[in-house]
Parts: sequence; C-alpha cells; structure tokens
Amino acid sequence: MSPTIPPASLASDADPRSPRLDDVGSAGQAPQRLLARHGLPTRWAGREAFTIVETGFGPGLDFLATWAAWRADPSRSRRLHFIAIEKHPLQADDLARLQAAWPEQGALAAELRDQWPPLLPGSHRLSFDDGRVTLDLIFGDVALALLDARADAFHLDSLTPAAFAQLARLAAPGASLSCEEGAEEVRLGLQAAGFAVALQPGGGADRPLLVGRFEGDAMPPALPAERRALVIGAGVAGTSVAERLAARGWQVTVVDEADGPGQGASGNKAGVFRPLPSLDDNRLARITRAGFLYGLRHLERLARAGHAPRWAPCGVLHLARDAKQEGKMRAVVDAHQPPADYLRFVSREEAGELAGWPVEAGGWWFPGGGWIQPLTLCEANLAAAGEAITRRLGRRLGVLERSEGEWVARDPAGAEIARAPVAILANGVGIRGLPQAASLPVRPARGQVSHLPAEPASAPRVVVCRLGYVSPEVDGLRCAGATFVADDEGSELREAEHRENMTKLDFILPGFAAPFDPASLAGRVGFRPASPDRLPMIGAVPAVAQAARDTPLGDIPRQPGLYAVSGFGARGLVWASLAGELLASQLNGDPPPLARDLVDAMDPARYLLKPPRPGSAGDE
Repeated sequence: MSPTIPPASLASDADPRSPRLDDVGSAGQAPQRLLARHGLPTRWAGREAFTIVETGFGPGLDFLATWAAWRADPSRSRRLHFIAIEKHPLQADDLARLQAAWPEQGALAAELRDQWPPLLPGSHRLSFDDGRVTLDLIFGDVALALLDARADAFHLDSLTPAAFAQLARLAAPGASLSCEEGAEEVRLGLQAAGFAVALQPGGGADRPLLVGRFEGDAMPPALPAERRALVIGAGVAGTSVAERLAARGWQVTVVDEADGPGQGASGNKAGVFRPLPSLDDNRLARITRAGFLYGLRHLERLARAGHAPRWAPCGVLHLARDAKQEGKMRAVVDAHQPPADYLRFVSREEAGELAGWPVEAGGWWFPGGGWIQPLTLCEANLAAAGEAITRRLGRRLGVLERSEGEWVARDPAGAEIARAPVAILANGVGIRGLPQAASLPVRPARGQVSHLPAEPASAPRVVVCRLGYVSPEVDGLRCAGATFVADDEGSELREAEHRENMTKLDFILPGFAAPFDPASLAGRVGFRPASPDRLPMIGAVPAVAQAARDTPLGDIPRQPGLYAVSGFGARGLVWASLAGELLASQLNGDPPPLARDLVDAMDPARYLLKPPRPGSAGDE
C-alpha cells in the first residue's frame, strides 16, 4: 500500500472525479437504490449485526442512506457495520460541497464530516450512534485479500478476476451483491465463485447493473456463546480491552494486585503520544499510525461521554540524531506528502522556535501529538464502561486455571477472585509468571523517568524527543527519560540512571539539564513488557511451544478462551486503544479495525513460525 493518498478532484459540484478513475462511488445516482438492491431493510430485521462492504465510497451517500434507513427501522439489526474502500478519498471541503446536494442527509452528513479522517493510508474506524454503527473507511489501493469480514452485502464499483475468490471468502451465507460492471468475464467469474448473478437496468452511465446472491458454502459470523470476560491487569492495555468489550455488551471483571488502576507501567505522570513513520511505511509505521489515529478518536469519544482523560495535544517534536538522520526524516515527508496537520518536516531554526529552546537539528513535527497521563486514561476507560465492569483491585493473582469451560483466577491462598469463559492477559511483565503464556517471548524492560521541577508555561511547552524525551510542565514537574534496561527487575531509583536521563536531556535541549543534580532528583521506575520484533502481541495464546515453520497461523492450536495483550514496550499509549478495539472485535465476531497482514503481524503465535528479529522494543 502506498503511503501517499492522491485525493479525488471534482469536475463539478455534483460528481467527484478521480485523477485515475472515471468516477468514485455512486454520487450521480439516488443512493436509496442501494437498499432496494440488497433487500434492505427487510434483511437486517432482528439480526445481531449486518455488514456491508463497498468499493468506491465517494461522498458517502450510500452509507448515509443506509444509516438513515437503519435508524428509521424499529426492526433493525442491533449493529450496522459498513466497510468502504476508497482509492482516492475526498478532501473534507469537497465532501461538504457534494453532500450539500442531498440536504435530506444533512444531519448525518455533518456527523460524518465531523469525524472525517486525514487522508492517510489504511483503515480508519469511525463510530456513530453510541457505537451501534461502525464505518471502516479504508483509504488507498487496497485489495479485498486484506479484508477480514463476514459480509451480508457487497456494493462494488468494479471487479477484477483476483477478487472473485476473495468475495467468496468474505461472504456470509446468502450475501447479496451489486456491481456497476457487467462484463461477461465478471459474470462467469462470480458464478464460478458461488454467486448466482443476473443483469438488470440501473447501473451508472447507462450501464447494466450486475446483481447476485452467494449460494456457495459460507461460514456464518463467529458469535460468542456468552459475553463474559476476565481481564488480568488494570493498566492501559487491560482497561482499553475491558472498555471496548463493555461497549459491545460484555460483562467484564478486571483483576489487578494494585489498589487502583494504572499503577504499574501505566503509572507515569506523562507519556508520549505520537506515531513513528518510516520511508518504506513498514508494519511498525502502519500500526503506530493506525494506533495514533484511532487513539485520538478514542480520547474524543471518552471526552464526549464525560470521562475525558488528562492529556494535551501540545504537539510532539521529534528531532534527528544527526545530519544523516535529518536527511532521512526529510525524505520521508517529501515521499509521503502527509497532511500538514498530521506531520511535517521542520528545520533546526523552526524546531527551536517550537521547543522554545535552541536545538541542534531539525526533524518531524506532529501537531496533533502530545502527552497523556496514563492513569487518567485507565480511569476514564473504566468509568466509561460503568456497571459493565466489575473491579477486583488489590487482589494478587496466584494461579489461573481452566475449570468446567471457564478460566478461574485465584489468589496465592487459593481463594477464587473471579471466573469467566474468556480470560485476557494484560498484566504487563506479570504475564511471564503464568505457565499458559510460556510460549510468549515477553521481556521485562526497566524504565526510570526523572522528575524535574518546572514552572508553569516554561519551555518546552511541547514534547521533544531525541534518543529520549522531555515533557512540558505537568503539576509543577517535567518528565525526562527514560532508561530502557532489559531483564533488570530492580525497582529502586538509581542515580546512574538519573545521570543517563540528564545526558539524554542535554542531547535533546543543549544546556537544559545544567541546573539539575542527578543525586537529588525524584522519579519513577516502571517495567514495560517488550517483544523481540518491537510489535505488540494481540490475540489468542498458543497452546503449543513450537510449530513447523510452514504452519498457517490459523492452524496453530490455541489455549481455549485465553488471549494476550502484551509486548507494548515503550509504545503503550499509542497502541493500547487500538489493541483494545482489535481484541474486542475478534472476541465479538466483528471485522477487525486493521488489514489482515497487520493483524497477523501482531498474532502472539508468530514467534512459533520464525526466529525473533534481533533488537529491542526501545523507543526514542
């Protein structure tokens, strides 16, 4: 997938015209026709969920009409999931111009525009109607092979032979299909894939419309038999999963040995929140970008619900280590051409102005990034879920065992803490003490943060990173750090590590550390669960210690009902909210919020198939 997204350009006020395609979406047609083609609203009546896959989103008229009809139908499905692929999405201003031609959708269109994502590649999950309506906007030239869903309806602008088998893979039993292209090879290909198809009038530009229904073998969506889960750990990972499950109607019990949430690795006063681009837009870059963008929407959702975490979108300045890296960072921005409100390159002079302090290099400026107080994010997640979450805090886990189809958490004395059919291990480095997770190569990474006295509004008023980080003033203190020491379980503050942090601080902001004596600084020590390949572990826990290298991930045996959310390293804040949504989607039988290759890249069983990559999960 290209990291550059060329937007659609408009030939008129009524119809979007792509620089490479004849048309985008179905803006020139009455959007209500989509409903009739797919037997809606009748087909979603009484269903738990109804899923539609569309190619060519355009101005979103099909989605808006479907959403409006769903809202108006008292027999509607409990949830509506709309997945749309758009190679050339519209800029927000053009979206508003086109939607104005259909004023009957004005209120819903305004809600869509309010959440319209930046034109960046990948999947953007938007949520409406208190989470009952989900829109996955997938920007870029994305193949259907990267989707994972059980679609009840396909609305397609065109098809290639490579798509036929993928449609059959994605189809739920009886899935309907409509396509703007009715060429004979398309009809024959769909028939061979299991679709009964026919031509009828009504396509765009006086073309016939191809409609059909899937009659081949199809697996129905895998819905959970019982929506109860046990989450071990009340940090950002555990509370994020718990909140996302609760939003889907699950009853969740959260267990933690601390008396309150966010007391472990999530207990720092301020953590950095920003993505991490790369020239080749590798998996790490794609996952951090997705995590950052989804995390922003999650913070906004919590705030709208009255549970705003403490955070500040003050911006994050990521300075180059040296001239060579500065050139690479400039090359990333030149090649990707990201929206300026997401990322831009700044010179040394402008970087110094942003930091309010002279610096030695230019680098990346993330205007929407900032700092988050992790504890408040944990508290907000739990508060947003309300009574759907039961807290078992101050309870130390001694053993986790499987009994009569449920996971039972017991304390060291053998007393039962809680039980549920599903258990999720989100207890940081504590996961290493559970024999069921022995196959996961989680390493503890000690991190010491130094707390520096700071005056309100003093520089820097933005987060600045360069082989370390320094935060703005928060409650009279500034955080600087952090060290990253693998396989060290000492919890005491160390002068040597304060000294290391001050050396990093001087590298970030020359001369800034001079007033601070490492021997007298306060601080905090936390332990981060790190993974060998720097990617998180999200998914079902393997039930075996090894597997043949050519084994498909889906064929590796798993512990029944046991899942892990771990390996975040120093990136817990940018990954936690997306990780919660991903695992909750998997458990609830929903389409995932990421492409299949990224989901596989985070599967905990991946380590059974290949040797771990060298390196650590450290971050700048």
